[in-house]
This record gives sequence, structure tokens and C-alpha cells, in this order.
Amino acid sequence: MTNPTSDALVSTQWLADHLDAPDVRVVDASWYMPAQNINAREIYNAQHIPGAVFFDIDEIAADDSAPLPHMMPDAIKFSAKVRKLGLGDGVRIVVYGQTGSALAACRVWWMLRHFGHHDVAVLDGGLPKWLAENRPVTDAPTPPRERHFTARANSFLLREYDQVLANVKSKREQLVDARATERFTGDADEPWGKAGHVPGSRNLPFDRLLNADGTFKDADAIRTAFQDAGVNLDKSVVASCGSGVTACVLALGAYIAGKKEVAVYDGSWAEWASTEGSPVDKGPA
Repeated sequence: MTNPTSDALVSTQWLADHLDAPDVRVVDASWYMPAQNINAREIYNAQHIPGAVFFDIDEIAADDSAPLPHMMPDAIKFSAKVRKLGLGDGVRIVVYGQTGSALAACRVWWMLRHFGHHDVAVLDGGLPKWLAENRPVTDAPTPPRERHFTARANSFLLREYDQVLANVKSKREQLVDARATERFTGDADEPWGKAGHVPGSRNLPFDRLLNADGTFKDADAIRTAFQDAGVNLDKSVVASCGSGVTACVLALGAYIAGKKEVAVYDGSWAEWASTEGSPVDKGPA
């Protein structure tokens, strides 16, 4: 799976050329903020790329009793869920979103890599670019083709609350926050409670890595965006956001720029803001 920019991306032309390949699986991983009141699955049912299955990050997540949204499930649950979607060993997985900004498509890319499946890429520009080029869509259900998935969790790609808390003092890793600047500085309403950011973190709103059409910028532009945010991609990086979704846009962007392993703080601000005793800073980094 090659792309002139990165093996983490495929073009709409590449997907069109390989849509019927027996080793390619297509995934609609669309997700919207609850306040948007948009049902991604209904949109998928009405139109999706032929052969695509729907990956619901709120369903393929930790136990329903978890207090935070779409937290990473364990290997057993993840394997069981994706196996039923026909995602497994020996297939190339292409993930797209219904909006060009990728969002949950990048989250699914990261989740699959965390569990050891590296032959996965995001469709650059997503469904909007596909539709703009008059490529085919369908409302026909995709019949399940169950496939074995061998999960091998890579703990390096995941950070938990205690690790991030310890890092506030140690500063061993750079924490970069993908939320909008007004949320990072504490100047906007915060859906997760306390406003502000983790002390010592840097701010790089995820959309600064994207072009106007939702495609990713090139590697040089992405490296520049990280540098301008005060983040050195030659050192260890952990991405964070509101609830662990747009942080994955930063992880994929860093991958395009040559930083192959960026960890994601899974609980992100939703967990940090709701955990008693979490230190919080406001204002610019």
C-alpha cells in the first residue's frame, strides 16, 4: 500500500484501483461530537463506499460501565469485534470518514496499530473527496466476512492517567494537545468540566495539519506545524485532545512527518478534567 506522501495514507485513486482486491477491506469510521446530533451509522446506511463496513468507536470500546467515552477496549474484546467486521490478519485496511478531516478514521488507524495491525491507512480526503470525484457509493449492506484477528498490544502507543500525571513533574515526554486554542487556554466553554490544559503541554490544533479540502499537508508542512507549536519530533511525543479522537490526527500527522511512534493519552481532557486533584494550567503554553 504505497502513497507518495506516506504509507499511512492512500489516495482516492489508489482505493478506486484496488476496491475489488481480495486483500483490501474498507472501513467507514465516522464519528461526530454528541452536541452535533448527527447519526454516523444512518449516513453510512444511506451511502458508503462499496464494500465498506461501519466501525463504531463508541461500540468497539471499553466496557459500557467505563465512565469515559470510547476508551480503548482490551485485546480480547477488540479482536472479537473487528473479526466480525472482516478485519483481520493478512488484509489491507483503508479507513475513511464522512467528513474530510478524518477524525475517527485516524482513531481507528491508531487503534489497529496499537493492536499490532500495521497494514492500515486512512483515505486522504475521506468521503467528501471521493464524492467530489464522482466515484461510486452504495446503500447496499456489506455482507460479513469474518476473519481472524491476532491482537498484539503495543503499550508504547498508549498512555494512561498516572503516566501523564507523572510526566507533569518528570517532563520526559512532550505532551501536545490537539484541541482548539481557546479550549487549551481555558477561554472557551469546556464540555468536560474544568477548563485549561495539562501543565507543560503544548497546543497544536489538529486542523493545522490539514488542507482546506481535508487532505493532510505534506511532511515538511506538518513538521513545521509541530516546530511552531514548540514540539521536537526527534523526542518522545504524547498526543492528547478532548476524548482521544483528534489526538490521533496528530499521531498520524507525526507519522507522515517521519515520527513513526507517537503515543496517545486515551482518556485525554475528559479524564483529566474529571479526576479530582488533576493540576490545570490556563493561558498559552
